Amino acid sequence: MNLPSVSTRPGARIRALSIAALAALLVLAPVVAPAMAAETDPVTWTVRTASNEYGSERTNYSYTIDPGGTIYDSIVVANHGVDPVELGVYASDGSTSGDGQLSLLVAGEESHGVGAWITTENPSVTVAAGETATVPFTVAVPADATPGDYAGGVVTSLTVPDADAGVNVDRRLGIRVNLRVGGEIAPALAVEDMAVSWGGGLNPFAGGDATVTYTLHNSGNAAISAQPATHLSGPFGMFGTDAPAVDEVPELLPGESWTQTVTLPGVAPLFALLASTTVTPLVLDASGSTSPIADVSGTAGGPAIPWTLLVIVLLVAVGVFFLFRARGARKKSAEKRREAEVDAAVAKALEQERAKAGAAAE
Repeated sequence: MNLPSVSTRPGARIRALSIAALAALLVLAPVVAPAMAAETDPVTWTVRTASNEYGSERTNYSYTIDPGGTIYDSIVVANHGVDPVELGVYASDGSTSGDGQLSLLVAGEESHGVGAWITTENPSVTVAAGETATVPFTVAVPADATPGDYAGGVVTSLTVPDADAGVNVDRRLGIRVNLRVGGEIAPALAVEDMAVSWGGGLNPFAGGDATVTYTLHNSGNAAISAQPATHLSGPFGMFGTDAPAVDEVPELLPGESWTQTVTLPGVAPLFALLASTTVTPLVLDASGSTSPIADVSGTAGGPAIPWTLLVIVLLVAVGVFFLFRARGARKKSAEKRREAEVDAAVAKALEQERAKAGAAAE
């Protein structure tokens, strides 16, 4: 349902012609009228940025515009097929998808940033076979726009009916737009909802996988990527270990969040675990280079209890308890028997003494 972008970073180097690889993406929409039979046409066009005062070898559109400002640019469409192609041309807002790519709204969905501020000169363009066409567009930032980073794309679209599937297939190729609205830029990143869990097996002496999860929340107004590092230890810092490298955290637009999961195998059952994560946020500055800002961190604790071992210890403890209790009962019973024998002997002796005393009196 979403269109991958040319790149997921403002400064990524991906050639414009590589956008043709995006043709494999199919965007499906319900058919309003019965679909006419149509062959599955291959994508025959490519898109690239126009060569002008903003550059001649650009891989995406990157602008810094103050509120109320306006600039003009163009997208170039090349038809490599043998038939003319008629394409829709529009702009839409972007966001980071679950796979870390830039996802663009489909045609008809309301945009509030880049997609609302970019207007193409024509909503469609027809390109003859073997020819190219340039479609100008205007970027007009409202005077009340909030400073910070925005992302979106300029999209070309071809809708082809698919009678077999009963849907319209919307093939889209686009170029990413990175827009920074001038003003105070305040990058901020937070580590939230951090947790650690441990999953050991039945073997009480074997380790288990420890899983650390946390959410990175871009709470500022600048796009941020991040370099996290996670450390795990037992009580009082014992048996500390660093987590293995994880997949790269994608660039997060203002307001976006990304949940990260880190797995550490073979962690001993230490009864308690302490996880800490330190994240270095990276921000694209005005010069186009990426710079780190102050690290942020988060901590969490969780149990790592070898339940099988505890059950064994408990059973042993119960057995020992009843063993000592039985020994104590036997000892007490023996003492009572000895006391009874002593009492009987004393009583017998007294009886004998009384008998002797009676005989002497006679």
